[in-house]
Amino acid sequence: MIDFNTITLLTGEAAAADAPASPSLLGTLGSLLPFLLLIPIFYFLMYRPQKKQEKETAAMRNSLMIGDEVVTIGGIIGKVVKVKDDYVVIETGADKARLKMRKTAIASVEKKADDEGNNQRTTFKVKAGKNEVPHDPENK
Repeated sequence: MIDFNTITLLTGEAAAADAPASPSLLGTLGSLLPFLLLIPIFYFLMYRPQKKQEKETAAMRNSLMIGDEVVTIGGIIGKVVKVKDDYVVIETGADKARLKMRKTAIASVEKKADDEGNNQRTTFKVKAGKNEVPHDPENK
């Protein structure tokens, strides 16, 4: 009686004898092609957007000015009172406590210092002969 292991051994040797001696270059590149296509996909979907966001965050931190209302990475909300190269001092709370922290601790700028006056409606008077007429630029 023939053992199953003997059949497996014989067929394995026969299959190895029929196989080509070395794989072709095209066969090797064909198996590597999916992995080579993943490199540009990862670049455009992951690396490039992350670098863009890092540049925007660095620009935001470098453009901090006195009077800006900021939120830190810890959730503290305050107003910038002093700006140096690598740190800022913010004033927070009703007691006006001052905190010195690195610029990298600033998560976002909620309100820019020059935006404070833009939220109010401007009304001025235009002289029309003897009478002064209030003029609102929003209602033309």
